[in-house]
Amino acid sequence: MIDPAQAAKARPSWDDYFINIAFTVAERSTCDRAHVGAVIVRDRRILTTGYNGAPAGLPHCDEIGHLMVDGHCVRTLHAEQNAIIQAALHGVNIAGSTIYVTHQPCLTCAKMIINAGIRRVVYAGNYPDEYSRQFFHQAEVALEHLPRKRHADTVYQPGRANALPSNEEES
Repeated sequence: MIDPAQAAKARPSWDDYFINIAFTVAERSTCDRAHVGAVIVRDRRILTTGYNGAPAGLPHCDEIGHLMVDGHCVRTLHAEQNAIIQAALHGVNIAGSTIYVTHQPCLTCAKMIINAGIRRVVYAGNYPDEYSRQFFHQAEVALEHLPRKRHADTVYQPGRANALPSNEEES
């Protein structure tokens, strides 16, 4: 017989559950500079997901290479953008929701999250963007860091539970 106290310890919190799903979503990423995943949730129900990749119907980084501008790959949409776009495309209301992201959102994604009415952001890995933090604070959007044992700040490599830091600069 299973000890109920032991079973409760093994069961992940809702935040752990959804951030782990975001890491699974990130496995679909098509830009190897950083595999990023996002999950939008309200009332413990997944509304949409997104990962970084090229716009629908266009070639991906892993097919033709990166399109670099000022040290950033601009071929892809960010995971947060794709999750928000999926909600708009399918008529899913995401106001008042939480977004779980493998990396801290950049400023552009922060502005989209704010305007989409998302009220809480839970992220695993740091993306050094102080402006996005300031915007979230000013908009009263909760920003919560949920560190992972896996190095979420590095290029994510599916199948490697503890990816080692990369020498590449992340975008």
